Amino acid sequence: MPDNKEIVPPQYDVNAKWDACLDLTVRRFVYSSLAGAFGGLLFFRSPVTRWATVAFGAGVGIGSAYTECSRIFDASRENLASPKIADALAPQGQD
Repeated sequence: MPDNKEIVPPQYDVNAKWDACLDLTVRRFVYSSLAGAFGGLLFFRSPVTRWATVAFGAGVGIGSAYTECSRIFDASRENLASPKIADALAPQGQD
């Protein structure tokens, strides 16, 4: 019995986009938190400022992951737009 799976184009595969976004978010959160912890240990003596640098690094990581994920998901919205809407939104050349 042959496998009759539908092949979904990559720009419409929401599961793959979620997987990529979760992977990206975890990686950037961990790496930027570690960078903040290293910077806090290197530059500050107070535990409060060290934790603040860890929190700042985590925020930067989550923020950059959010920006990248919104770009990934917005690309699919542009592909779903009808040609009439896409033509109306495109900048018009000057004659």
